[in-house]
Amino acid sequence: MKILVTGANGLLGQKLSTLLLNDKKVTPLLTSRGKSTTPLSETEYKSLDITDAKAVADVFNEFRPEVVINTAAMTMVDDCEKNQEACWTANVKSVENLIHSSREVKAHLVHVSTDFIFDGTHGPLDEMAKPDPVNFYGKSKLAAEELLIGSDIDWCILRTVLVYGITRDMSRSNIVLWVKESLEKGKNIKVVNDQWRTPTLAEDLAMGCYLAASQKAKGIYNISGKDFLSPYDIAMMTAEYFKLDKTLITATDSTQFTQPARRPLKTGFIIDKARKELGYEPHSFEQGLSILAAQILKSMKA
Repeated sequence: MKILVTGANGLLGQKLSTLLLNDKKVTPLLTSRGKSTTPLSETEYKSLDITDAKAVADVFNEFRPEVVINTAAMTMVDDCEKNQEACWTANVKSVENLIHSSREVKAHLVHVSTDFIFDGTHGPLDEMAKPDPVNFYGKSKLAAEELLIGSDIDWCILRTVLVYGITRDMSRSNIVLWVKESLEKGKNIKVVNDQWRTPTLAEDLAMGCYLAASQKAKGIYNISGKDFLSPYDIAMMTAEYFKLDKTLITATDSTQFTQPARRPLKTGFIIDKARKELGYEPHSFEQGLSILAAQILKSMKA
């Protein structure tokens, strides 16, 4: 199966790329802006800006993928709020381009979305929950979903929550790495206890993408972790696992933070549909920390 991946240099993209490159049944083409973060041949990697419709069309027409997995997005929520035009281009216009080119080559498009399309009034949520975003990032991701749902191509939307993990270059952070690094430096940190999520190990999300692509799944699926936790819970469990000083962590609530973009208070996902139909089974958060710890140790020895 010929599978094209966008955003291959990102956290999810890197994990997914590893899965696909190790599958002899798959011929992958990994794409992202700029150079690849790992040495790959020209047949395995191409630089591609998916906001450029002609560039997308050229790559699709040359490679002719059977499945496209779109992991690329502008995901920094406050940046999206402050730079709405850039956010719309990255998260909506790009999907228009992918839909058009997927139609031309008859490709199945798997698109990664987010829990931030919801207002946070309740959770965990199933696939039938009604979206109502409270920030511009969420609005852009919902608009992309609506484009797919209204299109005439074969599509699959995978919604996820609070992804964590490490990249090969260790340049990108997330809540787990931030907590670990802050406590290792002896910093006092405040972490909210009135938001709720189902944090997702990047490897689990990559496997969800792989399962959906290999089965050419159609429709909407929730792909996240299975533990319903607050950021404060996540911070305390991270400190416990890495044997760091938990007294440096102070619980607070969202009203104590002034941020350009509102955050939904309670989301998290019910993943029964993905378990039943795709065979998706994520790690527990504690297992995820163990996997992360092993990767950090390996990167330090490299």
